[in-house]
Amino acid sequence: MTSASLADQPQAPHRLAGAVAGVLAGAVAIGAAQLAAGLTVPQSSPVLAVGQAAIDLTPPPVKDFAISEFGAHDKTVLLGGILVVLALYAAVVGMLAVRRLAFGMEGLALFAFLGLAAALTRPNSTPEYVVPTLAGAAAGAFALARLARAATRLSPSPARARRGDRAGWRGSRTAGTTAVPSDPPVSPEVLTPPDLPAAPDAPARPAEPAAETPAYSFTYLPNPDDWEPSRWPGRRQFLVSSGMAAAAAAAGALAGRELITRQNVSQARAALRFPRPAVPAPPLPAGSNLNIPGLSSFITPNDSFYRVDTALLLPQVDPATWQLRVHGMVQRELTITFAELLKRPLIEDYVTLTCVSDPVSGPYVGNAKWLGASLAALIRQARPLAGASQLLCTSVDGFTSGTPLEVVLDGRDALLAVAMNGTALPIEHGFPARMVVPGLYGYVSATKWVTDIEVTTFAAASAYWVQRGWSQQAPIKTESRIDVPAGGAPLRPGLTPVAGVAWAQHKGIAAVEVRVDGGPWHEARLAAVPDIDTWRQWVWEWPATPGNHLLEARATDQTGYTQTPVQAQPPPNGASGYPSAAVTVGTS
Repeated sequence: MTSASLADQPQAPHRLAGAVAGVLAGAVAIGAAQLAAGLTVPQSSPVLAVGQAAIDLTPPPVKDFAISEFGAHDKTVLLGGILVVLALYAAVVGMLAVRRLAFGMEGLALFAFLGLAAALTRPNSTPEYVVPTLAGAAAGAFALARLARAATRLSPSPARARRGDRAGWRGSRTAGTTAVPSDPPVSPEVLTPPDLPAAPDAPARPAEPAAETPAYSFTYLPNPDDWEPSRWPGRRQFLVSSGMAAAAAAAGALAGRELITRQNVSQARAALRFPRPAVPAPPLPAGSNLNIPGLSSFITPNDSFYRVDTALLLPQVDPATWQLRVHGMVQRELTITFAELLKRPLIEDYVTLTCVSDPVSGPYVGNAKWLGASLAALIRQARPLAGASQLLCTSVDGFTSGTPLEVVLDGRDALLAVAMNGTALPIEHGFPARMVVPGLYGYVSATKWVTDIEVTTFAAASAYWVQRGWSQQAPIKTESRIDVPAGGAPLRPGLTPVAGVAWAQHKGIAAVEVRVDGGPWHEARLAAVPDIDTWRQWVWEWPATPGNHLLEARATDQTGYTQTPVQAQPPPNGASGYPSAAVTVGTS
C-alpha cells in the first residue's frame, strides 16, 4: 500500500459522516423554518416559497406534463422532488464542511439566499416572509458547525496516515546473532521484513563466527488507530449530536405543522349558514341522469371534483376577515366583507367548469350546483369607465386571472360563489369565495380565494397564465367524452351502451354522434338538462360484433358548431379532437 493511498483512506469516514452531518443540518434548518412559518405566515416557508417559484418558472409544457401524468398528486411530487434535491445539496455541503467549515457555511449561505429570493419575490410577500428563512439558516449553521466538528474526530488525521503510522514490522540494526521475531499479534495488515543488505560499515571478516555478524531485529507495532481510546468518545459525540439534530428537526417540523393547523378554517366553514337564495336553481328535469354504470353523474360530488391550481399550501382564509376590493377603471371603488356579500341577493345555478389543461377525454371537467352573488351586479355598482375590457382578479396567494368584462356583463350567471352542492365551498375549491363564470376556461374565469378585482384593459395588464403564453380570452370549446365502455375485459356481443358527457357551456349541447371503426355516424340519445351552462349525458346502443373496434364521438352545440376532429394539445386555448375508446368484443 502506497503512502498516497494511506493518506486517502481515512477520508472515507469523513465523507460519509460529512454527508450525514449535512443532511441533518439541512433537516434542522427546514424544521426551524417550518416552526417560524407557523408563528408568522405559513406561505413564507422556504420550501413552499421555492416550490411556488419553481411552479412560476417552469415552462407551461412541463406543467402540462406534470398535470397529465400526476393529476391531483402533482404538488406532492413537486415537493418531494424539492426535498430530495435539498437533501443531496445538504449532503454536499456537509462533506465540504468537514473538509473546511467555511466551505460548508458558504454553501448554507447560498441556500439561504435562494430561500430569501424565492420568498421575497412572491406576489403578496411582506417583511415577515424573511423570518423563516433566516431562522432556518441560523439553526442550520449552528447544527452544521457542531456536527462537522464531531465528524472530524471519527478517524485519524491525514497527517498521521502520511507518516506511515500503521500496523506492521519495524526494523533496527543490532550487533550479534540474528534475532528471530516472535509471533506477532493477528492483524489484517502485516508487513513482512524486507531483504536487507549487509550494513555498509560491517567489517569484512568471513572467518568470524556467525554470532558476531551484524543483524537486524524486527518488532511488530500495532496500528494505533485500532487501539486509540480517543476514537470512541468521538463516535459517541457524533452519534449524540446526530440524535439531537434529528430530534430538533422533527420537533420543529411537527410544532410548525401544529401551528399551521391551528389556523385551519374548517370550523369556521362548518359554522356557516346561508340565507335562502333569491333565485333558486330550477328543479332537475326528469331524465337528467341516465343511470348507466360508469357514466359520470350529472352532479359531480365535491370530493370528486377536479382541482387544478398553483397553491402548494391551501390558503386558510377566515370569512370573518375576508374582504373583496373592486377598483381600477371605475367611478366608485368598493370593498365588501363576507357578511355583506351574504346580504346581497344570492343566485343558485348549475354550472360546468372545465380546466384548459384537460386533454381530450380528460378528467378536468365537472358539474356542480353553485350559490353566490351576482358578479355583474357588483361590477355595475362600481360603474366601470369606458374602455375597460378586463377584470384582473387576484387570489389571496397572489395568483391572477383575467376575465373579459363583456362576458361578465352579458347576462349569464357569473357568480361570486360561496357554496357548492349545498355546502360552503370546500377549502381546496376556494373557501370562502371564488369566481364562477360559465363558458370560459378556469384560468380566466374561476379564481379561487379571490380578494381583489381590478377593472382594467387587456393591453394594460396580463394575468398569470397569459404571461406564460396562454390565450387572453379562452371560451370553452365544444367537447365530448366517452365514459363507457372503459376498456379492460372483453365485451359481450349484442346491444352495448356507449355513453358519456358533452359540454358547450353557455351554448348548450344539441346533438352527440358516435361511430365505429371510422364508419357512419349514429345519433345518440341525450339526457335532459336544466340549462345551457351544464354538461349533458348521452348514450347510444351499439350492436357490438366480435373483434377489436375503435369508438369515436363528436358533439354539436346549439349554435350549429360541430366538434372538430383536428387534434390540438391543451395550451394555449384548450384541447380538441374526437374522443375515442379502443374495445374488444368477445365471441360470446
